[in-house]
Amino acid sequence: MKQQSPQTSQKPQASRSRQEPQTAQNRDGLSGGRALRYGLSFALLSVLLLLLFIWNINSGSVDLSVREILEILLWHRGDETAVNIIWQIRLPRILAAMILGGALSVSGFLLQTFFHNPIAGPFVLGISSGAKLVVALSMIFLLGRGITASSTVMVLAAFFGSMISMGFVLAVSRKVRQMSMLVICGVMISYICSAVTDFVVTFADDSNIVNLHNWSLGSFSGTTWSNVAVMTVIVFSATLLTFLLSKPIGAYQLGEDYARNLGVNVRAFRVCLILLSSVLSACVTAFAGPVSFVGIAVPHLVKNIWKTSKPILVVPACFLGGAVFCLFCDLIARTVFAPTELSISSVTAIFGAPVVIFIMIRRRRMA
Repeated sequence: MKQQSPQTSQKPQASRSRQEPQTAQNRDGLSGGRALRYGLSFALLSVLLLLLFIWNINSGSVDLSVREILEILLWHRGDETAVNIIWQIRLPRILAAMILGGALSVSGFLLQTFFHNPIAGPFVLGISSGAKLVVALSMIFLLGRGITASSTVMVLAAFFGSMISMGFVLAVSRKVRQMSMLVICGVMISYICSAVTDFVVTFADDSNIVNLHNWSLGSFSGTTWSNVAVMTVIVFSATLLTFLLSKPIGAYQLGEDYARNLGVNVRAFRVCLILLSSVLSACVTAFAGPVSFVGIAVPHLVKNIWKTSKPILVVPACFLGGAVFCLFCDLIARTVFAPTELSISSVTAIFGAPVVIFIMIRRRRMA
């Protein structure tokens, strides 16, 4: 019996040694499967973006063949009218939809991270409406004196309005602990700002000021190359900073105490989140007006498709997803009832609102 006992004690060790490589292989297979899923998801979004880019540039009141479009894009050859349509109207609008759609999505992700709630977004919390109000007031003031508002002035005015609305939301969040009440307050802010904007625009005298009504509904039309240049610098700078903050964002998602233990200055970090989200949403409002539900729907869809909340993956995925979503919605807005054009917010609401309803129902069931 004494001679068998060492053999008996060695059997579990042998079985464990045989199981350990299998466990490592399973982990490698799991990580490999995740990497494959992430790669396929990014590839799918890139393909969708390319297809929608081609579809958008080939859609409009003037029919152009694929060959004509390629000659215009690559060599600037073709009918002068067609060249102007592609380079001065369609291409800037498409790029604006891609850039601003990505900005809205990243801004929504930052706000959801800040408030730890998936239904937080620049439109729902009234941030976009605050930006719209200050931009409208600034344009009315300048146009009434014969001064054309530059892109820089519009962005600064929108940022100022965003910060005012954000400050009010933060003040309410200190008094109200329930996120549902905070969202209701944000919606009320949105209604108040929209009502004031509509009131001011309705009683404006100048015809150019009255045209602000179309802008206030949300649209990517009328975008110029100078606008594209400004929004590119602002959006990509803010998105790059957001991407570089992936590690502290990931720590903050697990709680403020956890982030502090990892050496994150939570107070300064929260300020960075506010500033970055406000800059992104302000840039969108300045050039396209308020665009609804993109900042809520796209981050939620991305997290569900990727099955992760890691910022290093979610931030670029949100940008690509927002670009795809807005390109698709802008295509519908331009073509479904052509020559009548729908506001971009009307179309994004049709596809984005059901996602928000699904989020609320799901959270209700989980609670």
